[in-house]
Amino acid sequence: MLDKSEKSELQSKELRKFDAMANEWWDPTGKFKHVLAFNAARLAVIRDMLVQHFQLDPARAEPLHGLRILDVGCGGGLLSEPLAQLGATVTAIDGSAVSIEVAKAHAQQSGVQVDYRHNLVEELLAQGMEPFDVVLNTEVIEHVQDQQGLIDTCCQLCKDDGLFVMATLNRTWKSWLFGIIGAEYVLRLLPRGTHDWRFFVTPAEFASMLKPHGFRALEPVGLTFNPFTKRWRTSSDTRVNYLLAAVK
Repeated sequence: MLDKSEKSELQSKELRKFDAMANEWWDPTGKFKHVLAFNAARLAVIRDMLVQHFQLDPARAEPLHGLRILDVGCGGGLLSEPLAQLGATVTAIDGSAVSIEVAKAHAQQSGVQVDYRHNLVEELLAQGMEPFDVVLNTEVIEHVQDQQGLIDTCCQLCKDDGLFVMATLNRTWKSWLFGIIGAEYVLRLLPRGTHDWRFFVTPAEFASMLKPHGFRALEPVGLTFNPFTKRWRTSSDTRVNYLLAAVK
């Protein structure tokens, strides 16, 4: 187990890592170019989850109108912006001040309204923020040492009739082979050192962390990458990337 000072140093290391790459969040030729392709696939899954849970009309121009969404660890706003374009009222937070500035600048250029804040999620809770209809935690928990603490805070910021959505990597031999060796060293989909396999989270572990708050995990949805077509698709295979929604 890590003590408090070790956790703080590891968290600072993760923030420095993303600070160094922040200006490339929206660059289609930069270090996150493959994340942009992945983002389109996960956005479609999240949209469908929200439409189904809140019984919304997917044919509307802004099907998410009326929903308040919190995007925890938003990075450059890759999910925050399109969710706002779908009609949601989005608050997006990140511990990287550089990423938040990049996100703000891109939203302004795009004419999209997102409430971007340089905050950690526990700081937002301490500010007395009203709970949200939806809390998103996508590709964040695998960069956090106090994973239970993150889940605890996110649950407190989600309404009782709301939806908590997490996307991450499973901790399996396949995720080590494809998510780290393949993605970071062979295909170069991500910069080397982006992930530490030890911090990947299984769906069962996520479900266990939710239980103290009365949340129930739904069936996970896998996302798989085809290296030949360079496309992502939904799959029943959750051994590498997956999304999981939870309800009370």
